[in-house]
Amino acid sequence: MTDIMRVENLRKSYDGFVAVNGIGFSVRPGELKALIGPNGAGKSTCFNMLTGQVKPSGGEVWLDGQRITGRPPRAIWRLGVGRTFQITAAYPSMTVIENVQMALISHHRRLFALRPRARTLYRDEAFGLLETVSMADQADRPCSVLAYGDLKRLDLAIALCHRPRLLLMDEPTAGMAPAARIDLMQLVADIVRDRGLSVLFTEHDMDVVFAHAHSIMVLSRGDLIAEGDADTVRNDARVQEVYLGGGRPVGGADA
Repeated sequence: MTDIMRVENLRKSYDGFVAVNGIGFSVRPGELKALIGPNGAGKSTCFNMLTGQVKPSGGEVWLDGQRITGRPPRAIWRLGVGRTFQITAAYPSMTVIENVQMALISHHRRLFALRPRARTLYRDEAFGLLETVSMADQADRPCSVLAYGDLKRLDLAIALCHRPRLLLMDEPTAGMAPAARIDLMQLVADIVRDRGLSVLFTEHDMDVVFAHAHSIMVLSRGDLIAEGDADTVRNDARVQEVYLGGGRPVGGADA
């Protein structure tokens, strides 16, 4: 099976400080893969290099066999790499469905048609995406009144507008209540299964990671110290040392 993304010897340094130290990994089609590590491990720097926000100091990034290293963010987005961020970015003065319509207008390269017909463009397609994230019943509500968990669902719908092959999610459940975290990641897992989408996500909630990720990578001070399924990572001695100082497994019933 061809990898949707392959990363080779990726590194980034700032004035002698090594943020990411020559890591390599791949993401398969239909895979839900987690990238975890303590604060400062290099997760966000890695994401920013994959999506073009930060230029690597070295290494290569390949998307479906095509080299994308150093390309600008919009070019990478157009090739099929989407992203959600820790902080939601919806327009609060617009309705839920209008936010999705705006993203679809951009995807279809119809920004010239914003006035006066924007509210009529791609409404059915937008409604279908809201159904995918269980937000159709809130389509005409202003975003300013949404609960935080619903804003995260809206972010996911917006990210799906350009039909990405790979979606990078930066701490998708940050700031959410435990039950809402579980619901959101189950929704992501369902989308991965139903659409064959690949997802690479960072997350601090280990219950979310071990419950949903098909495979897990662990970064520590820029180094990739472990990779594998939940059991492999949970019982890795270096991972236990990084997270807990050793002594008991990471995640699961004993965490």
